[in-house]
Amino acid sequence: MERKIAFFGPSGTNTEEAARFLFKNEGEEFCPYRTIPDCLEAVVEKKADFAVVPLENSIEGSVNITLDWMIHKVDLPILADLTIPIAQNLVSGKRESPLPYDKVEKVLSHPQAIAQSHDYLREHMPNAQIEYTSSTAEAARIVSEQPEQPWLAVVPMAAVNVYPLMIVAEHIEDNKNNLTRFILVGKEKVALPESDKNKTTILVAQPSDFPGALYQVLAAFAWRKINLSRIESRPMKTGLGNYYFIIDIDQEMDEALLPGAFAEIEALGFEIRFLGSYPSYLKQASVHLSC
Repeated sequence: MERKIAFFGPSGTNTEEAARFLFKNEGEEFCPYRTIPDCLEAVVEKKADFAVVPLENSIEGSVNITLDWMIHKVDLPILADLTIPIAQNLVSGKRESPLPYDKVEKVLSHPQAIAQSHDYLREHMPNAQIEYTSSTAEAARIVSEQPEQPWLAVVPMAAVNVYPLMIVAEHIEDNKNNLTRFILVGKEKVALPESDKNKTTILVAQPSDFPGALYQVLAAFAWRKINLSRIESRPMKTGLGNYYFIIDIDQEMDEALLPGAFAEIEALGFEIRFLGSYPSYLKQASVHLSC
């Protein structure tokens, strides 16, 4: 039976590359969705078996819409995560000659891609209008369909393989240590490539705002020498000062150590929601990153 993999599209996005890295068989159908919530809801509504969405970027931080939807809207366990290097490239539609920077009237892309290329755009096209699109691939599509317009787009290299585009400049990202982490979610377990690294993610809700709340949570891990790779707070949306703690633990779920830490935290009055224990992958950079 062919499995359907929802990803934040359209075709030619970094998210599609992440999905194709995790699913290498020929039996999958990769289905682009216009928004991150659409991807997640597709799994809930059984229109797709799994979804791949971006979670955080090393430059711009967390993708809040992903976090909030996972916390408040859906109950989908994390089955894997994948971190890939991100390269941003400046493109135009197919033209007889390159568009000079001083003639550019508009630059289109997703807000994350624009933010990651802010310094370059400000230096070379300070007067160009910035227009945000739902994805980098959507920016590529718009620019490719109107090559006569004085417009450029910031896109991953894979978009050049999908749309008729002309490369104006490669690797315009401001920081070369530009990584994005994607997560795979779904209701069923799935066989994935072997990994030498595993993570466990939990959501901790504090009963009320009191001094030392976060310290008490962290102490349960610290004395057990459990390494945490990420801690973030997100509003519970029940009032000012009420937050969830999202915690990534650098090991898979076991039978004693983590359950002991969780029991200690719950004994202090906190609530814990298990978000997943899963393999973690890192994709190495290539000369032309298909993302």
